[in-house]
Amino acid sequence: MADAFIGEAMLKDLSVSGCRIEHTVIINAEHDKHYTLHVKPEADAKIGEFDLAVKLCWVKHGNCASEAGFSVVESPKGKFFQRYVDYLAYRS
Repeated sequence: MADAFIGEAMLKDLSVSGCRIEHTVIINAEHDKHYTLHVKPEADAKIGEFDLAVKLCWVKHGNCASEAGFSVVESPKGKFFQRYVDYLAYRS
């Protein structure tokens, strides 16, 4: 995703079907294009890093920030992804 996203973003929502991120800069991303999100869970989650294959569904720009929603095209195999989804649901 180097062409669309520079720096780090905050993962605000995650499920097996989609996710939402907030970014501190205006992002340059194309709708219906596939991207890879590299997720670094917080230490409390006790879950390793993983990648998500996603497709951009929408982008909302603010003054100096962006919010984007993605559908998950392919989620990681194994327990890490589902454990992280469960952890986020429990935490909220």
